[in-house]
Amino acid sequence: MGLLEGKVALITGASRGIGKAIALKYAAEGADIAFTDLVVNQDTVTEIAALGHKVKAYESNAADFEQTQQIVEQILADFGKIDILVNNAGITKDGLVMRMTEQQWDAVIAVNMKSAFNFMHAVVPAMARAKSGSIINMASIAGQMGNPGQVNYAATKAGLIAMAKSVAKEMGSRGIRANAIAPGFIVSDMTNALPEAVREEYIKQIPLKRGGTPEDIANAALFLASDLSSYITGQVIPVNGGLYC
Repeated sequence: MGLLEGKVALITGASRGIGKAIALKYAAEGADIAFTDLVVNQDTVTEIAALGHKVKAYESNAADFEQTQQIVEQILADFGKIDILVNNAGITKDGLVMRMTEQQWDAVIAVNMKSAFNFMHAVVPAMARAKSGSIINMASIAGQMGNPGQVNYAATKAGLIAMAKSVAKEMGSRGIRANAIAPGFIVSDMTNALPEAVREEYIKQIPLKRGGTPEDIANAALFLASDLSSYITGQVIPVNGGLYC
């Protein structure tokens, strides 16, 4: 029996990358999967379904409050419950603070941080009625140590950490846990787009001398979603190869 047998997980932004890796890991451990994305990748649906568990994808703008309420209501109707929420949806629109536009700031705040509020606001009442739930916010090392050219992104990731800590204190008495994961340099489409010299410089700074993988993050997300972490809430799990200690 898997670690998540009988659970229902909702993962935002899960068509590819880290979100997809988490969805596949959860399904392999027995969970049924609901996931959202602005544009759903049907190949991801097929891959998850091949693991033998129920999966349904929902096209959704996670930054839209009303749409999020409707999507969560539909998921509850389709699956009957939501045991796990992973707030993974995120974007970058980088630029130095003196050159960053209001649009760049607003877009990143809306997708990365407001979306997490939207989904927690919609999901927490059902978890509270069940007196059980695990919420996982996908933060970043940038939210812990800052990063040049990413004042908007770093602010949202620090915000996701603070949101998890606050919800942990608010909802612990209802059996709901809330934690955050702070990935470091993860090999992905985003990092592969960086110049090779930049990637090499990052690797030099990492004590483990390699970039992380989406599966590294998925393993941490599995731990936080499962009963293995039943006495852990309000915490940040760094998955960064020692880049920030």
